[in-house]
Formats: sequence, C-alpha cells, structure tokens
Amino acid sequence: MEKHISSLQNPLIKHLFQLKEKSRERRKSGTFLIEGQREITLAIKGNYNINTVLYCPEVFNQNDFSFLAPSTADLIEISKDVYQKLAYRKTTEGILAVAQTKTNSLEQLEFSTSNPLILIAEAPEKPGNIGALLRTADAANVDAFIIANPKTDLYNPNIIRSSVGCVFTNQVATGSTKEIIAFLKSKGINIYCAALQASKPYHTIDFTGATALVVGTEATGLSADWLDEATQNIIIPMGGEIDSMNVSVAAGILVFEAKRQRQFA
Repeated sequence: MEKHISSLQNPLIKHLFQLKEKSRERRKSGTFLIEGQREITLAIKGNYNINTVLYCPEVFNQNDFSFLAPSTADLIEISKDVYQKLAYRKTTEGILAVAQTKTNSLEQLEFSTSNPLILIAEAPEKPGNIGALLRTADAANVDAFIIANPKTDLYNPNIIRSSVGCVFTNQVATGSTKEIIAFLKSKGINIYCAALQASKPYHTIDFTGATALVVGTEATGLSADWLDEATQNIIIPMGGEIDSMNVSVAAGILVFEAKRQRQFA
C-alpha cells in the first residue's frame, strides 16, 4: 500500500537520515540508502533485498516503476523537503531505496574458473578512490574485488555515488590482510604486490594463472605482511619525478594487462 510522508519529523525519515550520515547506524540496522534509478536497478541485479522505495513526484516525474521488478518493496511518496533532507547528491532523480546490507565475507566468494583474477586494495581511505577501484573492477570484469583492512563501510553514500552502483555489480569481500592472504593461499592463488622493493616490471609477469593483484595507498604502500607473502612484487615503470600514482590508475594498468594476457576472457 502506497503511503505519503511530508514531515521531516517522521520517525522513518529521521532513521533514514541517520542511515545516510552514520556508518554505525548502517551496521546496527543492516540497512543502507541507495540514491538514483540506475543504482537501485544495479542493486536489484546484484540480488540486494530492497525493503522500501521512496520517491518525490516533483523530481521523479514518471509513473513507471517496472524497473523495481522483481522487488516487492513498499512504495512511499515523499515531499520535496523530505527528499532533499535524504538525498546525498545535489542533482539526482528523485528516488531512493532502503536495502539490506550483505556480509561481504571471504567465505562467500565463488569462482567459476580455476584461474580467477582478483583485485585487492589494502586500507583505501577515500570513498572516491574506492568507488574508482570498483568501477575499474567492473570494467575489467574481475572475478572479485577485495578490500583489506577497510577504513570505511562499503555502503557509505559516497562510495555508492562514486562507484556509480558498481559496488552492487562486483563480487566484493572484505577482511584483514592476514585473513585474505590465508584465503588466497588456500585457493592456490598467486599474489602480485605493487611495490618498489624487489620488483619486476608488471608487463614481464605472466598473469594468466590464478592471480591476485594487490595495491596499497599512495602514502604508505602495502604492509610488510603482503610483501613477505608475495609470489612476486611488481612495479609500473615511470618516467617522471615521482614514484607513485593514484591507486585506481595503478590498479587499472595492472588489471588490464592481466586481461590483455588473457585475451580479455
């Protein structure tokens, strides 16, 4: 049954505002906000459970909600004031959804091939970088994207925004560095770490076997645990004055070299 909410003091609206603002509330409730028709569509495609859809008819000027299928979410009409309180973006489509989070555990990762290609980022802090990494992972159609020692939750609105919904279309997991290394070793997956020390140029390495490409932050690089356990450290040769580049750019170079070697399979 469709409802209408126009009060900023409505208990549901107050709760959704907390979901937008606080990772603690997202963890506690196991739910999060999604903004935009494309992002909601991708979440449904990624088998996220959508509980509620809220739309502002002054902004979302269409009556066709068929894109929500097969979701059976409750539909709530909201006023423009309420929408602007909940919306994260300045320019958007007038529609929001409340979805259930996933556990994103390593144990839930499934590989359909014996030589998976996995992208791993250790301790990325900026939501924009995480979003860009997710877009890279999606563009390359990697088998999984893993965040080691995460600094923020995956359902931060800025990650959803900057990933353009790719957080929903990738197979994503999180864990500690030690947990992830143990997982990779148990699966017989080679570990190639982007690092300056004891490295070989990335394009000289064979990435056609089971491969995990691991990148760290620009400021501190990868922790010693990764470097100690690496099958091989790899480096992207650079001709300028600095010895680092944006983590998502570096990841893109490495991942697409692996895809080239695999003939983009």
